[in-house]
Amino acid sequence: MFRPTTPIVTSRLLLRPFTVDDVDDVWAYQRQPEVARFMAWEPRDRERSARSVEQMTGEDVLAREGDCLTLAVVWPETGTVVGQVELVWLSEEHRQGEIGYVFSPRYQGRGLATEAATELLRMGFREFGLHRIIARCSARNEASARLMERLGMRREAHFVHNARHKGEWKEELVYAMLEHEFRPR
Repeated sequence: MFRPTTPIVTSRLLLRPFTVDDVDDVWAYQRQPEVARFMAWEPRDRERSARSVEQMTGEDVLAREGDCLTLAVVWPETGTVVGQVELVWLSEEHRQGEIGYVFSPRYQGRGLATEAATELLRMGFREFGLHRIIARCSARNEASARLMERLGMRREAHFVHNARHKGEWKEELVYAMLEHEFRPR
């Protein structure tokens, strides 16, 4: 079982478990069409964001395969939740995981997602003992693909028309990194 010691402080951010008090901050970005564009969900109303936050409050430990550890990304100057990062335990036998992230458009373009995702990779490899971590995004989500490349992940796959998404065929990119390849900035 893995439960990180929180809060985790990076050079500019604070990562911590979600609380029910985070609903308004999360709703502020989950309701944005540009955030929902590449997600499985449509822009959320406050009630759906509240349910999302409620679910994320229970995602604070990796106890078995399939578990998801989700952390709120907080801008310390204001205490505002500006995004979320997650680490999913894909395989115990093969020591594999997956990272993901969602950020408020107001805080994009500052390197904050790179900083938070780097910490997730460090935690997954150095503290949880994973061998391989992947990340996925829509092939049309160029910003997310660039982020994975900045993290030092390599593109391993480009799936064409692999699933229906919001009424059309989507393409998906898969990036990966091995533990020995991880070089934090």
